[in-house]
Amino acid sequence: MGLFDFIKGQLLEVIEWTDDSRDTLSYRFPDDDKAIKRGAQLIVRESQVVQFVYLGQFGDLFGPGKHTLTTDNIPVLTALSSWKYGFESPFKADVYYVTTRVFAGNKWGTQNPFMLRDQDLGVVRARAFGTYDFKIVDPALFLKEVAGTDQHFRLDEFTDVMRSRIVSIFSEALATAHIPVFDVATRFSELGQSLLPVINPVTQSKYGLEFTAFVVENVSVPPEVEQAIDKRSSMSAVGNLNDYVKFQLAQGLGEGGSAGSAPAELAIGIAMAKQIMDGQAPGATTSAAAPTESADVLTPTDVARQLNVSEADVMASIESGDLKAKKIGSAYRITRSALQDFLK
Repeated sequence: MGLFDFIKGQLLEVIEWTDDSRDTLSYRFPDDDKAIKRGAQLIVRESQVVQFVYLGQFGDLFGPGKHTLTTDNIPVLTALSSWKYGFESPFKADVYYVTTRVFAGNKWGTQNPFMLRDQDLGVVRARAFGTYDFKIVDPALFLKEVAGTDQHFRLDEFTDVMRSRIVSIFSEALATAHIPVFDVATRFSELGQSLLPVINPVTQSKYGLEFTAFVVENVSVPPEVEQAIDKRSSMSAVGNLNDYVKFQLAQGLGEGGSAGSAPAELAIGIAMAKQIMDGQAPGATTSAAAPTESADVLTPTDVARQLNVSEADVMASIESGDLKAKKIGSAYRITRSALQDFLK
């Protein structure tokens, strides 16, 4: 072998890498200690970009296509290398292939509870998990902050490196968005999409990544918070309790009903509403007190018994003027017509 052939064998004339692994994020082209020849061909396929690194500094970036390496298309390397008049001799640089396609279906989750601050419940501990899709949008930043100098950086390594960072970004985004705990725990299917505009500016600026999808599959909160959520859902199902009571009264005073039986039916209806609000199933055993003897005038005790509420509640309604009553001595008396007006 002649000297020319020997020298030629020490130069890279074609730089190309085909990814058939489907899990490679970045790959440093193996130069075998060879220099890059002036005019060498650089081949970059779809879903790839090539990042040159010269003496630890990021140089030129090439997208898909076939590129001839000359001074004209490597201006950054030319400046870094101080080639005032262009380069004629071979040079050495690290060549990183970075995959830019979307990597889908990656799992994330919290190993330990994270803290949420809620305006209704205060500070709440929660756990969450789900999946995310991402792609690399800033190769230089990604190589610097995530992959480093790893020759072959794969998806499993990425998952290990980013697991805690993703959880931190998620919890910070959740705090920034000020989403109530009730919505976090009951509407998590919509949560990920609403957090993307908050998450992506952080991941792009810190790691050169963009999340194309961020799915929250579940958020779990402590049992006492779950009970509060269940009670709030029950209240929403009942709706306006006052309207519910009026409906029950109307049923009792409708055709075929007697005025004497209306208080009993009303008491049962209110008891059912109270059961729903307390998280019990309607129809659960609740002792509805028997109504008083039919009379035109009732005492606060009679009203409380018929409505299945406390006498203190009745007195509060009387004192506020909502329930009309006459004071005879130290006692109050309520007419049935006043009670019906109160419940309208």
